[in-house]
Amino acid sequence: MLGGVENHSLPRTAAFFDLDKTVIAKSSTLTFSKSFYQGGLINRRAALRTAYTQFVFVVGGADHEQMERMRQYLSELCRGWNVQQVREIVAETLHELIDPIIYDEAASLIEEHHTAGRDVVIVSTSGAEVVEPIGELLGADRVVATRMVVEDGRFTGEVEYYAYGPTKAEAIRELAESEGYDLARCYAYSDSATDLPMLEAVGHPYAVNPDRALRREATARDWPILSFSRPVRLKQRLPSLSMPSRPALVAAAAVGAAAATAGLVWLAGRRRTSTTDLTGFGRKSKEKWLGLPLPPRQ
Repeated sequence: MLGGVENHSLPRTAAFFDLDKTVIAKSSTLTFSKSFYQGGLINRRAALRTAYTQFVFVVGGADHEQMERMRQYLSELCRGWNVQQVREIVAETLHELIDPIIYDEAASLIEEHHTAGRDVVIVSTSGAEVVEPIGELLGADRVVATRMVVEDGRFTGEVEYYAYGPTKAEAIRELAESEGYDLARCYAYSDSATDLPMLEAVGHPYAVNPDRALRREATARDWPILSFSRPVRLKQRLPSLSMPSRPALVAAAAVGAAAATAGLVWLAGRRRTSTTDLTGFGRKSKEKWLGLPLPPRQ
C-alpha cells in the first residue's frame, strides 16, 4: 500500500492523520462524557445528551452544520470548568477509554510510515489536551489540535486556535515549510468531507471509513478508500510492533495529563459562523500551537 523506505537525500515526508473515526472508532471529544459525569462536571441530562451525540456521530458522521451544533452545545457545557480537575479525570481514564477504540489498521499504518522513515502527524479538531496524550500513545511525532482559552484556571468556552476545515490544510502547509516536508510525496487520511482541503494538500490522499460526501469525492478523484473495522488495545499488538514505541500512558498522563477539554475544545469557537471564518487566525498566534512536537520515541 505504501512506498518503500525513504531516500534521505530527498526532502522529508510525513503522514497526516485525522483522529476521530480515522485512527479511533469514536469521537475523542465525546468519549469522556461518562467520566465527566462521574467527576461531577456534568449532570445526568448532559451525559445522556452527549452519549446520544456520540451515537449519531459514530453511525452517520457529522457534516459542517452538525459539527457547528455540537460545538455550540459543548462550548457552553465546558465553560467554567476547572482545568486541573479535567486534566486529572482524563489522565485517570485515558487508557481505559481510548486504548480499546484504536483501529488496528490505523496502528499498522502508523507503524509502516515510521518504518519507511516518515513523520506521523495527528491533525485533529479535538482539543490539544486530549490529542497530545493520544498522539504520544500512538507514537506520533507531532500533533495539530485546537487550543482553548483558559483564564484563572478555568475554560472560558472560547478558542485561540481552531483546527478545522481549511485551517488543517494551512497547518500542514506551514509544517511542510518549517520541517522540510515535500507535500507531493506526503500522505493524508480522513473520514470526513470537511477534511477535503487537507487531503487535497498532499500527493497521496486516502479516504478512511468515509462519509457520503467524502466517498463521492474520493470515487470521482480516484482516491483510495480504506475500511477500518478492528479496534484493538495497543498492548495486544506490542509484540508485533517493529517500531520503537513511545512511553505509553504513564507519560501521556504526566505530559499530557494536560488532557482537558475532553475534547470539548474542537467545538468551542467564539465568532465562527461558517467554514471560511476559520482562516482568520494570524500566523504569529498559530506558531504557538502549530504542529506541537511530542517527546522523541524511546
